[in-house]
Order: sequence, then structure tokens, then C-alpha cells
Amino acid sequence: VAGSVAIFGALRRLALALPQPAAVRSRPGRGWRWRNLLVSFAHSVLAGLWALFSLWHSPELLSDIQDGYSVSGHLLVCFSSGYFIHDTLDIIFNYQSRSSWEYLVHHAMAISAFVSLIVTGRFLVAAVLLLLVEVSNIFLTVRMLLKMSNVPSPALYEANKYINLVMYFAFRLAPQAYLTWYFLRYVEVQGQGAFLTANLLLLDAMILMYFSRLLRSDFFPSLRKGSAGRDVDGEKFLID
Repeated sequence: VAGSVAIFGALRRLALALPQPAAVRSRPGRGWRWRNLLVSFAHSVLAGLWALFSLWHSPELLSDIQDGYSVSGHLLVCFSSGYFIHDTLDIIFNYQSRSSWEYLVHHAMAISAFVSLIVTGRFLVAAVLLLLVEVSNIFLTVRMLLKMSNVPSPALYEANKYINLVMYFAFRLAPQAYLTWYFLRYVEVQGQGAFLTANLLLLDAMILMYFSRLLRSDFFPSLRKGSAGRDVDGEKFLID
């Protein structure tokens, strides 16, 4: 986990050296968000492909969500825990807590749940299934980067918009719905099982809220409230 924190710290420093689009450079408030999203994009690509590989390489894990184990899955949970810790520190130390408080709540839930899995070695398969969400996050992050950079090609944003919607269903809503059903039906509501079930239900509520925002923003803009005159600098990440 500590090694993962160090890796993402190095990626953040690398992002500092990368050129930024003119639309980002022209607004000082966007510089930190741009770098933060680049690091998030790197995590999504690595963790998403890693989760897919783990399940493809060891499909038998799906038959034992509670006690199934693989070294790859364990290391993936450690890797993502390091990212969530790094991102939390990045948000706090750059005084972005107020505008990004939803991320802090999400990260606190993820870190506490993942640490319990790392220590006990149980429910690691559930964590790998949840980390399939990072495949969806690749396109969600690309969406945000395109909005921030004011990309001149609307066709690129439009194409990503529909791909993002498909990936949201396939890699975010579907695994989340399956795990919620599994935990409510098969996992004892006591100890670690109760703690993880509570986390999962809270995450369900957050995901549905984010999904409704995504639909309003990209597909039903007329339903957005109070959007006139607001831009990306005045919005929370997950509202955008």
C-alpha cells in the first residue's frame, strides 16, 4: 500500500511537468484538477485492466466471493488502496476538501473497506468485482478532461458520451447490483459482513445519484437546475 502511495505521488509530479491545454492554463483553478484527473486516469487504466485480467486468469474466483483468494487480486486491492490514500491527501493538502467532499466520503469508505479485506484476506473477490468500475472510470475521466480542455471536436465528446453510458451500465451498475444482491442474500449481517454490506448500500446510493447527474448533464440538459452561468470551476467533480 505504501509503495502504491509513492507510485501515485511520482505520477502526480510527472503530471506537473506535462503541458496543459490553453483552456486549463487560462484558469488557475483548473490546474490542480487537470493534474488530479490525469493521475485518476492512470489509476483507472491500470486498475481496470488489472481487475479484468485477474478475473480472466482465475475465473474460478467468482464461485467463492467470500473466501476466494488470488495474489493478483490481493495486490490489486493494495494498489487501489494506495491510490485512494494518495488522492485523499492530494485533495486535503491542496485545500480542495470543500469542493471535493463527496470524493473524500467515497475514499474513506473505500479505504476502510479495503483495509479490512487486506487484513483478513476475505471478500477479496468482491473487491476485484467492484474495481471493474475503473474500466467505466476511464471514459468518465476522459469526459471530464474533454470538458475542461474545451476540445474543439464535439464529435469526440459525443462518441465518448455514448461509450461512457454503455461502460457505466456494464462495469459500474451491473457489478454493483450483483454484489448488492449477493451480500443481502448470502452474507451474514455481523462483523465484517455487516460493515461491508453497509458500505455497499451507501455506495449504491452514491452511484445512483451520480448516474442521475450524468444523465441530466449529457442527455437531458434541460432538466439541470441552476446550471446557467456555471462552469467546471464551480462544480464538484462528480456533478460535472
